[in-house]
Amino acid sequence: MQSSPGNVWGSISLSLLEEGNATADTYDMTVIIPTFNEEGNVAAIIDAVGGVFQKSGIRGEILVVDDSSSDRTIPIVEEIAGRNGNVRLIVRKEDHGLSQSVVEGFGSARSDILQVIDADFSHPPELIPRFYEAIRDGADIAIGSRYMKGGNIEQWPLKRRIISLGATAFGRILFPEVTDPVSGFFAVRRDVVSGAPLAPRGYKILMEVLGKGQWHSFVEIPFVFKDREEGESKLRLDTMVDYLRQCAGIVRFTVTRRAGPVWDEWLKILRFGFVGLSGIFVNTGLLYALTEIAGFYYLLSAAIAIEVSIVNNFIWNDIWTFKSARDLRFGRRISRFGSFQAVSMGGLVINMGILYLLAEVAGVYYLVANLVGIFVAFVWNYMVNRHITWMTR
Repeated sequence: MQSSPGNVWGSISLSLLEEGNATADTYDMTVIIPTFNEEGNVAAIIDAVGGVFQKSGIRGEILVVDDSSSDRTIPIVEEIAGRNGNVRLIVRKEDHGLSQSVVEGFGSARSDILQVIDADFSHPPELIPRFYEAIRDGADIAIGSRYMKGGNIEQWPLKRRIISLGATAFGRILFPEVTDPVSGFFAVRRDVVSGAPLAPRGYKILMEVLGKGQWHSFVEIPFVFKDREEGESKLRLDTMVDYLRQCAGIVRFTVTRRAGPVWDEWLKILRFGFVGLSGIFVNTGLLYALTEIAGFYYLLSAAIAIEVSIVNNFIWNDIWTFKSARDLRFGRRISRFGSFQAVSMGGLVINMGILYLLAEVAGVYYLVANLVGIFVAFVWNYMVNRHITWMTR
């Protein structure tokens, strides 16, 4: 239930709210709420976050960063902030955008733990203490995940679910260990973003933090995402274009800097590709030797060559690409090999299936069709092996 501006803070103790002359470490936590035309939600979300602070004992600051709303969002927040010392409002006049608002909030916050939450109750405020404790316990970033066990999305149409899953899958290419890299519900230690060359665009600020921030550890907290209670969704075509441009910017930054989690992931992809190339040479050479020199029937030679190339690829990926040499226990290695074998067979089926469909059904030149099949099979092999065979978390 929404509260009117006049009684939003009726239940909050004055000792928590009436604090002046705040410095960068005045508060335990800053909750940053980016807004644009949120008059139907903003009073209620401030009330809810304030209630969470009171119940949990967190000395928290609420920082509303508004993108020059044309409705009553600004006067509502001004009225609340005028009566409560831990509520502040920043009104941005240019370079509008949700991510830009969050970054400005990072720079203006008066605490070392920074939480981002939507104003429309898509993110449950009652989970804020879990994010706070995760950072206090040593994590650099705490991420609310819709896609891990216990997470979910409610009241979304199929089209929006598909778009979200696609964006998440694309983001996991850059950050494979994060189940929801496009989440807008997260907390971060100030040191992670302080001095980071964030160049936000669109709505996926977490991607920017993951790609350019100085972090080493993260935790994920499952939550149920609920669609907007009031107002309109801001999902548009230009949002998706901004997201792709943002991903490209993160990759460029990573390649230039040659450090960080994205760079590490691209190195794995390149190594995986080189190992696959070595497997082609092993396969072709052994096929020729068994058929032309040893006199084996060519299909038998091919079967042996395929299996030997799979063994070759597994060994090199295990000790070089994913650096699992420390885990030499026989049972673990056999388990990884079994998984790799199954995934490789799946990739072979995908390759042959695409070759047949494109060449026989669509009329594509068979060599071109084969290249498409190889590419899709490569993506399959890497992603499935990365997330299953050599999953590190």
